Amino acid sequence: MASGFSDAFLREAERHAAWGAVQLETLTAFLPEGPWTADLEACRYRQGNLELRVGVLGTYDTSEQSWMWGWANPGLRGTEVVSPAATVERYGRAHAITELTEPALDLSRFPDPRRAAETLAFTGMGVAGAPGYIGAPAGPATQVYFLPDDARVPRAGLDEVALPRTLLTGARLIGYSARHVVGGYFDHHGIPYRTEGDRIIAELPGGGTAEVTFDAAGRIAGVEAGITGAVRSPGPGPGTAHR
Repeated sequence: MASGFSDAFLREAERHAAWGAVQLETLTAFLPEGPWTADLEACRYRQGNLELRVGVLGTYDTSEQSWMWGWANPGLRGTEVVSPAATVERYGRAHAITELTEPALDLSRFPDPRRAAETLAFTGMGVAGAPGYIGAPAGPATQVYFLPDDARVPRAGLDEVALPRTLLTGARLIGYSARHVVGGYFDHHGIPYRTEGDRIIAELPGGGTAEVTFDAAGRIAGVEAGITGAVRSPGPGPGTAHR
């Protein structure tokens, strides 16, 4: 799946992998069951009895296996509802990430085009700093992706007890660079950290430290975290590679 994306894009995607996965779980738990409707002019999305302010990040055409960013959509270009998507485009230009600046992307070359579309949505969510993304069918062959832009959506904090599982899960999500996963997680939560050889050491808010070690292949070999005691988790087995 990842081979079709550029290295620059994959590095950016990995920065959001750990915190983004937890945040998506948080958003899913927050959203009620029920049908959805949207008023794009008013930037409103309604699901069940909950109404949220949102932006349109992009759309995925399942028949053509193509992705279009919201800022490039001819019917939405320049409107308020695609402001978050425009933020993603500006970031892409500033950091030379082609996938974020091309109006539309052909995903048919990917082994799993739908998963590639989800990876674009996930990375756009991270770049925009949104508390998750919502994918919804907008027609027989169209999936639209919204970014919540509403303070009522809860944001997941740093969980020191769950830290080993969170980092290992994030590292397996895309499988490109475990170091970017770890560094991105600490950056997201404003946690100072330093790199010492094969280790990343972070200063946790409670006064303790988190130490993440990497093996020769760049995989997470272990995570120790805690204030009064260490919680250690072994790294992934030999079948999982993270460069």
